[in-house]
Amino acid sequence: MTAMGPNWLARIAATRHARALGGGLLALAAVVQATAWAAVSSAASSVVPNAALFSLLALASTVPLIFLRGAACAIAITAANVLAIAAFGTTTVAGIAAQVIAVCELGREGGPRRGGAQLLAACLTLPFLILALTSHGGVSAVLLTALVPAAAGTGIALRARREADVQTAASEVLADTLTEHMARGERARIARELHDVVAHHISMIAVQAETARLTTPGLPAAGAERFTEIGDTARAGLTEMRRLLGVLREDADATIADRHPQPGLPQLTELIDTAREASGTGTRLIVSGAVAEFDPGVELAAYRIVQEALTNARRHAPGAAVDVELCYGDDVLRLRIRDNGPGPGQAAAGAGHGLLGMRERALAVGGSLRTGIAPGGGFCVEAVLPAKPEVS
Repeated sequence: MTAMGPNWLARIAATRHARALGGGLLALAAVVQATAWAAVSSAASSVVPNAALFSLLALASTVPLIFLRGAACAIAITAANVLAIAAFGTTTVAGIAAQVIAVCELGREGGPRRGGAQLLAACLTLPFLILALTSHGGVSAVLLTALVPAAAGTGIALRARREADVQTAASEVLADTLTEHMARGERARIARELHDVVAHHISMIAVQAETARLTTPGLPAAGAERFTEIGDTARAGLTEMRRLLGVLREDADATIADRHPQPGLPQLTELIDTAREASGTGTRLIVSGAVAEFDPGVELAAYRIVQEALTNARRHAPGAAVDVELCYGDDVLRLRIRDNGPGPGQAAAGAGHGLLGMRERALAVGGSLRTGIAPGGGFCVEAVLPAKPEVS
């Protein structure tokens, strides 16, 4: 025979008829105590009337737990206990227990108005306080004067704890979902952009292999076969890459604009003009060094970093002038985007996904990025990108 576990009471309390069962047991206990009290305390001629009346009041102080809820239950039980104390100077232990349960439940469940439970608990305490201060009061009145507000406070505390737990859980779920969504979206966008660049290179391999096979004079048959295999392998790799990207992409309904060629450094002039028109302030593009063509992936990363930096400046430092500096080197491209706005405020506001996305873009091509308050004021974003993406 299997012994019942330590939480069997909790399982019973969670059953559908637990409240009716508890109320019935309290009513039975109250009637037994009322009858016994009348038999002991009443004269022989009044035992039956007293037992009958006290038993009715005992039932009235417990049975509402079965049929009523909330304020109606608490008021009915309070009235019965007050009448019992006024008539007989006491009430049953079961009646006191029912009173505590009803008031605690009232505080825990509450109502549309948050202060309603506290006000009603104070009103329910007042009759017992009056009885405790008069000749009709006894131990029962004193106990209920203390227990009713305590039970109401316990119920209110339980309700506040439950609401706080629900709110905390909801906030955590929302924060986790938002963070995951932002990170996943940013990675997916970077992956799509880099895929377009890599696909371009693979397509060029296929085209060059086919061109070499057709234009190389005196090419042996084995060499032509090798070029054919290179072209076929490149095309197969391109097809597989696009298939995998289709599986990974969540935005299945992507617009046609997503399929347009990705921007690079030549499109920065248009981006600067758009930013100048949107902000209505001075936005300059300063270029130094020998202008050269960089790897498409590096140019795409540079464009997106400048785009995000301009967006941050417009959002967190409205009205501030912005300088975008491009310094071409032999092996690196240096970016510097600086505004003359309130640096500390923008530094605090920019500590979220915008700077994280820029840093991920720089790292994706083997570069680095740092941000902070500029020496003369304002906020500054500096990136160093290699001429070609570094293979890790």
